[in-house]
Amino acid sequence: MNENWEQRVTAAWATFDDYPEERAAEFRAVIDALVAELPADSPLGPFEQACAWDSTGHSDKAAPLYREALARGLSGYKGRRAKIQLSSSLRNIGQAEEGVKLLTPELDGPSDELDDAVRACLALCLSSLGRDREGLSLVLGALAPHLPRYQRSMANYARALVDPDD
Repeated sequence: MNENWEQRVTAAWATFDDYPEERAAEFRAVIDALVAELPADSPLGPFEQACAWDSTGHSDKAAPLYREALARGLSGYKGRRAKIQLSSSLRNIGQAEEGVKLLTPELDGPSDELDDAVRACLALCLSSLGRDREGLSLVLGALAPHLPRYQRSMANYARALVDPDD
């Protein structure tokens, strides 16, 4: 889509906090109006609508829209966001295993600023499945590089949680 449309979407999201819970439908209508400007087969439409449903507390309505966006070919940065957000929604609706399957390959994908979000969301999915040690390992591993000290120790502890021989 063109830059102007992206700017208007960004501007709409900047007003999200202006919509209290009882006005969530109004915010979704703003997003729907922007989506209506897109070609019918654009992956951006279902992605933005999924984000709006998700952000207003409706993971059940968001998940199919994220899937649709990905099926239509949403890729790159927004595709990765869709996978993270879909995994979170799946966890919220009791399908954490599917979230794990979706995010695990992202651990080996190209690195970007979403790496820690991948690990955090994957950790939540793992915890929902009773795999807390694996989740904690991911979170500690993501946190370690951001610490002013103890980076090596925390990275080692993270590995030891899932590989005691390490």
